[in-house]
Amino acid sequence: MTAEKVRLGGFFFYDPRLSGNATYACATCHRPELAFTDGRERAAGSTGEQHPRGAMSLANVAYNATYTWADPRLEGLEDQMLVPMLGHDPVELGIGGREGEVLERFRGDPELLAMFREAFPLDPDPVTLPNVVHAIASFTRTIVSGDSPYDRLVYRGEVDAMNESARRGMRLFFSERLRCAECHGGFTFSGPIRFEGAADIESTFHNTALYDLDGQGAYPPDNTGLHAVTGTAADMGRFRAPTLRNVTVTAPYMHDGSVATLGEVIDLYAAGGRAATSPLKSERLTGFAIDAAEKNDLLGFLESLTDRGFLGDPALGDPR
Repeated sequence: MTAEKVRLGGFFFYDPRLSGNATYACATCHRPELAFTDGRERAAGSTGEQHPRGAMSLANVAYNATYTWADPRLEGLEDQMLVPMLGHDPVELGIGGREGEVLERFRGDPELLAMFREAFPLDPDPVTLPNVVHAIASFTRTIVSGDSPYDRLVYRGEVDAMNESARRGMRLFFSERLRCAECHGGFTFSGPIRFEGAADIESTFHNTALYDLDGQGAYPPDNTGLHAVTGTAADMGRFRAPTLRNVTVTAPYMHDGSVATLGEVIDLYAAGGRAATSPLKSERLTGFAIDAAEKNDLLGFLESLTDRGFLGDPALGDPR
């Protein structure tokens, strides 16, 4: 990473010319004010094609052990980025087969051409798709959220950062009764993370009993989770836990946006899942009793994970 690559990547992140039809940018589906989600139940690509899953938050994405909702093969930002760029089932940015055309748009832009040369000074022809990927990956590694009230209390010792209700909710979140942190663990609140010097931790995927279409745990055929990659029956409906940082601004919830509010999410987990009798649901999903006051406290804790400075950080906004 260099400052020049980060700057160039920021331009690309917000530039619709990066899509095949020049109508969609990365930021179309990853809006900073929504913690880099899009507010839709399911994302839509540059051609209008609806996706089976919602756009995930990019907060602290550099630390992910895997990328997308359910693909254990994608372990790096550069690898992941090729999916929205070149993928065609479904179409996202729709660059596949039009790479040369898209790159010519940038070769004709003197400002971007100068930034390419600054970012890749040893490359005689810096306007290449790999360099675009490296630049955007450099920018997305700077999308770091770490100044929520929770962070100020836990990491900086600001005792007044969270009110008593949120503190009670924090104790519930980490309790053995609710077991929220077993899936939403670590400082990203999304489970296993990776960084230089960290121990290698196996990636995790969970079946949260949203569906059981046949009494044997089946999910909708366009949304079978890890099963779509592995073909293993036991992987049906297993998805990666998304980050809970800034979760109050990332509605609707679950991989397909089928749960509208955080209150409903809590009710779903308290019941042991929407399809609680699914034989494939995670063993962690046992259900729990929670009263109205406790639910309000838990919602207060989830609110304390909101980093308002991050949501409006000009360094992460459109540089134009």
